[in-house]
Amino acid sequence: MKKILIYIAFFQLLFCFTSCEKEMMGYKGREGVYFAVRHNGSSTILPNLWPYQPYSDVDFVRIDGNTVDYPAIVMITGPVKDYNRTFRLEVNPDSTTAVLGQHYDTIQQEWTIPAGAISTYVTVTLHRTPDLEDNPVTLGLRLVATADFELSFPEWDAIPSLNAGQVVPTFDASLHTLKINDVMVRPAVWSGSLQAGNRESGLFGVFTRRKMEFLMENLGLSYEDFASTETMPMARQMLIAADGASALVKRFNDGNPVLEDDGRLMWMGAVPWTSYVGVPWVSTP
Repeated sequence: MKKILIYIAFFQLLFCFTSCEKEMMGYKGREGVYFAVRHNGSSTILPNLWPYQPYSDVDFVRIDGNTVDYPAIVMITGPVKDYNRTFRLEVNPDSTTAVLGQHYDTIQQEWTIPAGAISTYVTVTLHRTPDLEDNPVTLGLRLVATADFELSFPEWDAIPSLNAGQVVPTFDASLHTLKINDVMVRPAVWSGSLQAGNRESGLFGVFTRRKMEFLMENLGLSYEDFASTETMPMARQMLIAADGASALVKRFNDGNPVLEDDGRLMWMGAVPWTSYVGVPWVSTP
């Protein structure tokens, strides 16, 4: 009897869902566009749970090559349409220190949301330049309303329950800033230190950009290899230190020693010389 009652209740619910007519409310909000860029760098959290951000870090030390077409996603609010629609993009001078023709190319102004789509990527061509090693620049992007689209969220309020990294509580989602740099800081994994008297020690000694570039050029490494112990376990560090020292010794014996910016001999743990930061090497005839 109990099973029969359960079946009856189930079929009553099914009949209601399939036969009861309910008027569904159509979309009445703004049909617009907004930057929908998310990031936090965590591999343990699904990307669709990462917080929205009003900026992107463009780190050339993590990019192969001297030019990149950098993407930023733009999404729509409102219904999907069966025809193409356009929006406009321009530089926001209020948040731009980058120089046109030096750090970035002329930006395409008109972009399309294809028929049946809810998003597209805008791209900006950026260039690595020597000044970015010491002086980061910014490039502000601004969405512009058209006959097809308004601006969806001139004031974006972050989702309070979202706990997936750095959250910017309020910003204008019609604006996005690219923070462009080529600054190379000591990576997460680097077995080296500075001892008393400014003497280098450890497997790699003191981190310098020149030393990292030497490893990249001579051992085929990348800056990203040193991002975690998963890609750079201690066993690999020991092999790199040995191979790097061998390459430095060979250059020295060939009469073409590798020097740091202060003129001292580049140092890694197995080289036969001692290195003091700030003390240049003096060649003996």
